[in-house]
Amino acid sequence: MPRNDTLSASLEDYLETIYHLVREKRVARAKDIARLMKVSNSSVTGALQALGERKLINYAPYEVITLTEKGEKIAEGVVRRHTVLRDFFIKVLEVDEEEAEQAACHMEHSLPPTIMDRLIRFVEFTEACPVGGARWREGVGYQCKHGQDVDQCQRCVAEQLTGRETGHQNRRH
Repeated sequence: MPRNDTLSASLEDYLETIYHLVREKRVARAKDIARLMKVSNSSVTGALQALGERKLINYAPYEVITLTEKGEKIAEGVVRRHTVLRDFFIKVLEVDEEEAEQAACHMEHSLPPTIMDRLIRFVEFTEACPVGGARWREGVGYQCKHGQDVDQCQRCVAEQLTGRETGHQNRRH
């Protein structure tokens, strides 16, 4: 999901919190948002008004809050960026979970879309490729040299497992 560059990091954080509350409870309430984000009720009210004006949430004072279709798509993008960054820090860089979570919260808003897209592709690669991905996670820093996609990697692994010649030197991609 492309980033919505018109939203501040703070409003993206509100959307992300609403997204998680809606997933868990089907609706969000201002008091729950304030509690989870550790902000004042007046801060929540201001953010909800701003998100409502942008038609990203369905909001009326003292009522439950839900995401609009547009709001849900943007929130899913924020959540995906956060998850990919956190997983990269934990699984690839072996950073502890708390530090990874904090770093992901800060970086999810600031990385340019092209860098974020490439990082997402890399993380997906390390998870999908049992040869290259495992070597990265082992700390060797290995990755496929020729930019092959997951299908090519899976063919290479299958050929390696069956003992067929792949044309790859040293069984590397």
